[in-house]
Amino acid sequence: MRRTKIICTMGPATEGLCEKLIKNGMDAARFNFSHENHEIHGRRIEEMKKARKKVNIPIPLICDTKGPEMRIGVVKKKFNLKKGTEIRIVTANIEGDEKALSITNKLLYKKVGPGQKIFIDDGRIELEVKKIEGSSIICNVVSGGMLSSRKGVNVPDCDTGLPFMTEQDIKDIEFAIDHDFDYIALSFVHNAADIYRIRGILKKKYREDIKIIAKIENKEAVKNIDEIIEASDSIMIARGDMGIELPISQVPVIQKRLIKKCYTSAKPVIVATQMLESMTDNPLPTRAEVSDVANAVYDGTSVVMLSGETAAGDFPIKSLQMMAKVIEETEKDIDYEMRFNIENFKDIEKNALNIISKVAVVTAFEIDAKAIIMPTRTGRSARMVSSFRPKSPIIAITMEPTIQRQMNMSWNIKPILSEFIGNQKELFESLMGKVVESKTVKKGDIVIMIAGIPTGSSGKTNMMKIHKIGDAVVGN
Repeated sequence: MRRTKIICTMGPATEGLCEKLIKNGMDAARFNFSHENHEIHGRRIEEMKKARKKVNIPIPLICDTKGPEMRIGVVKKKFNLKKGTEIRIVTANIEGDEKALSITNKLLYKKVGPGQKIFIDDGRIELEVKKIEGSSIICNVVSGGMLSSRKGVNVPDCDTGLPFMTEQDIKDIEFAIDHDFDYIALSFVHNAADIYRIRGILKKKYREDIKIIAKIENKEAVKNIDEIIEASDSIMIARGDMGIELPISQVPVIQKRLIKKCYTSAKPVIVATQMLESMTDNPLPTRAEVSDVANAVYDGTSVVMLSGETAAGDFPIKSLQMMAKVIEETEKDIDYEMRFNIENFKDIEKNALNIISKVAVVTAFEIDAKAIIMPTRTGRSARMVSSFRPKSPIIAITMEPTIQRQMNMSWNIKPILSEFIGNQKELFESLMGKVVESKTVKKGDIVIMIAGIPTGSSGKTNMMKIHKIGDAVVGN
């Protein structure tokens, strides 16, 4: 069982491929609302729901909001913007060319001045503001490149005047709520207050069960990371914008620090952007990209993400297969017990759940348990066990389909759906039956069970049991 999970971004290249993506290792489906409309997304959502039902794998749906982003407008045709030339950025909605480009932020000309850097398409193209003429920004092309429609724009160290949430973002979130999404990924989060604002929207819609992913992609978010982790349910290290808003040399250091902060807080952490980007156009990745994926796995990330590779690339299935293969090979090389001992986890809060979770993982290492099995109502206890990064797979059994899907995005957790059973003996017998049925373990295997006694109450994990599959379950 692969421990590190994979998100695939849906797009034109995934049309008709949902079932194949699931069978080849996709663990979660991301829908990027920076592109296309609700009608197109709605069609893809229905295809994904049908596919996950057919293959009986709980794929969660992620709504990635557009946020306060800037983009250039439509260009007449793809062209090469040459270094050393001059280009004008205008507020009018024109078809762009080598002489002028439109931009979505119509007030940007009021926010920038001579010498300001403007980056396009994840920093591939660099402009420098020369002067302002009326509402036009006259720029020199410092670094050129091929340019097509609607590429992203970043202006580091500049208050662009854009609000955190736009009217379109709110409409997109409401659309996601109506279509039973499991996660909302918030772009350009600055602080915990941004998270709480979205929780307010979810509360009004009676969907507080939807989890919030905070995308970390600017200086403010990095500075306020502790409060953001506490307020959110998961973190996405969005390296594309981060590498422009911050010195690119700092990105690897920030990535390592954020991965550790998240998994020791029992929050899933996602590493995203350009992981296998060359596979957008080529059947094989670069060696550097393979190393990038492997290093994220070595660092303990919960999830890695494919963006354009699956959404718009020529090789969506090959990209996914390559990602899965690299993860599997890397995970074979990790000494999980040694990593656990080095980490020590001495700073965890001393409560029943944390202590039971830690003891279960230590015991699993000692007896080489084939699985750690547990019922969970909210997924919290399973994520806590996951935070200790055990070698043994975590089989988490829940009554709620939404919780099952959300847990499918947590490191090393295999979520299984079951009915509620109040009797302790019958509960344990049912757990063993479900796990054997899932083919994760077989007769004779030694497993660890953790649960809350009495059964049926949330947040009461207080019991651990070592059990041999096939033996009678002892209980009241």
